[in-house]
Amino acid sequence: MNDIRNRASSSVRSDEKGNKLSYQYGGVHQSLWVDRLPRSWVPYVQLARLSPPAGLVLIYFPHLFGILHAAITYQSPVTQVLPICVLLLGGSLFFSNAAHAWNDLIDRPIDACVARTKNRPIARGTISPKAAFIFIITQALIAASFLLFLTPSAAIATTPTIIFTIYYPWSKRHTYFSQFVLGFCLAWGIIVGCAAVGAEQPWKDRSALCLVLVSIFWTVIYDTIYSYQDIEDDIKIGLKSTAVLFGNYTKLFLWVCYGFMCTFIVLYGQLSALGIGYYIITLGGSLLSLGTMIASVDLKDEADCWWWFVSDFWSTGVSIAGGLVFEYVSCAHFIK
Repeated sequence: MNDIRNRASSSVRSDEKGNKLSYQYGGVHQSLWVDRLPRSWVPYVQLARLSPPAGLVLIYFPHLFGILHAAITYQSPVTQVLPICVLLLGGSLFFSNAAHAWNDLIDRPIDACVARTKNRPIARGTISPKAAFIFIITQALIAASFLLFLTPSAAIATTPTIIFTIYYPWSKRHTYFSQFVLGFCLAWGIIVGCAAVGAEQPWKDRSALCLVLVSIFWTVIYDTIYSYQDIEDDIKIGLKSTAVLFGNYTKLFLWVCYGFMCTFIVLYGQLSALGIGYYIITLGGSLLSLGTMIASVDLKDEADCWWWFVSDFWSTGVSIAGGLVFEYVSCAHFIK
């Protein structure tokens, strides 16, 4: 009898934990503007991770970095740069919608087995796989339409992002380094941003590639922390991640990634011949924000991992963009 009570109590605790975690991109949105939408739209907002819009911002940041890098390199006028920023923001929005929906479509059997994700729209049956696939195609086509207003080089540059984004959901089955796969998916937006401004073959630009490495290691850091929300379930069902691989040594791994990221921030500044303002804003801001997060986050507390993930990326992203904006504003061609 006691054993039955213990199992029942354990089940209740598991459900309570799952319901709490479901607010952490687990299928339950934040309130505010979402609740004003038609009820039939809400599951799609949840599917696209638009509340909060952290996923969108993390996809857009690298594109913005690339735009600013090319604007500094080619001394592009603000009248050219601002429209490109808006176009890539729009493209990032619809690409983000498609990418997150694709991830959930492929992961639907896994999501149903994980406490945090079992309430996601596809896993709980609110959106059918067919409806999700139609949503993915429509969002991807809208995202592609933005490329019509950009250079042919920008359209070509999106190819690696598309390929690795399609592969990413399976990478969690194949390799412990899926965070690096995701890092590449996001960081390649820098090359897309460079091409959108007019850079020819930006994938051959050493300084741009250095900035790509900065973004990859940044992604690995925050996504490793994010993955700790599900680490117990991931181990049970055999999913792989850097969190699972490094276990008790994860913080050491994060510090190593932090060191590489800061090294490439410095190397990028040297290759691009940037001034002291870049180092103060970008290097100083990244050192402070990421260092504080790695030192402070409690990897055994899912809520703490979520808080640091959804809060700290702003300070690091703004630090990187801020240093580049400072350099761009310092250019004589800014006012043209």
